[in-house]
Amino acid sequence: MEKQRSLQDLADIVRIFCEARDWDQFHGPKDLAIGVITEASELLEHFRFQTDEQSMALLDNQQVKGDIEDELADVLFFLLRFSQRFEVDLTKALLRKIEKSEKKYPVEKAKGKNTKYTKL
Repeated sequence: MEKQRSLQDLADIVRIFCEARDWDQFHGPKDLAIGVITEASELLEHFRFQTDEQSMALLDNQQVKGDIEDELADVLFFLLRFSQRFEVDLTKALLRKIEKSEKKYPVEKAKGKNTKYTKL
């Protein structure tokens, strides 16, 4: 069984990979933000013009699912690289954002239909 890795572990792997290739010179904040959106767009390409049912069916095809996983990994790569290069603690940032969103979208006002709410 493969070892679970933390976000910090993954950020370190990305840092080592990029530093071995001397890529810091290409990884300014603008460049990394472009990378995030470019890779997110490539993820979206799989689902463009698909119905919800067709989108779900794509995930039943192991080759397509593998391609989608690759795009998700590319997005994560750029997020981790950005956070690593510019000292953003993604865990703290996400928790802070969830807290803000809980205030902005209270369950009583923002709950979707047919869902169950469980506070973590």
